[in-house]
Amino acid sequence: MKTSYLESAIRQFEYYKSLGDKTFDQLQFEELQKEFAKDSNSIAIIVKHLVGNMLSRWTDFLTEDGEKTWRQRDSEFIDTFHSKDDIITNWNKGWNCLFGAIRPLNDNDLERIIYIRNQGHTITEAINRQLCHYAYHVGQIVFIGKLIKGEEWKSLSIPKGDSSKYNQEKFSKAKDRGHFTDKL
Repeated sequence: MKTSYLESAIRQFEYYKSLGDKTFDQLQFEELQKEFAKDSNSIAIIVKHLVGNMLSRWTDFLTEDGEKTWRQRDSEFIDTFHSKDDIITNWNKGWNCLFGAIRPLNDNDLERIIYIRNQGHTITEAINRQLCHYAYHVGQIVFIGKLIKGEEWKSLSIPKGDSSKYNQEKFSKAKDRGHFTDKL
């Protein structure tokens, strides 16, 4: 049985993936590679780091440490992508690994202990750790995209100045139970 926690965590991961997807839709390859300062991270580099983390953390995560010996974390901060499609293919590979690992979980799995760098985590703790980590980096991706596009940026949430209108629409409807992403 899937708990509301697992369902919610999966929905949150899907939401953050969608924010990245919608950012990529607005940018060209060269924009995805833009670094604002020496040693800052471009969107491409952040994607490479996220994918490296996802593959390491979620591959065989029930039986192997989440920091794999084959992971080369330092190389994740060197942009080696050749095209926007290359970036998106890798982005999807990381997310597919994550979803393939957590979608089969059920209530009975949540207190199982797994390890990341030899530190024990319940599966709930590991999911929370990675959810926060990925949200942090997706926020960077969105922010960099917004900086690049400037006035051409298409908002991914409630546009500035539209909060009252948005709230009026929400409060004009009856209360209901659902996930905030249901109607996005």
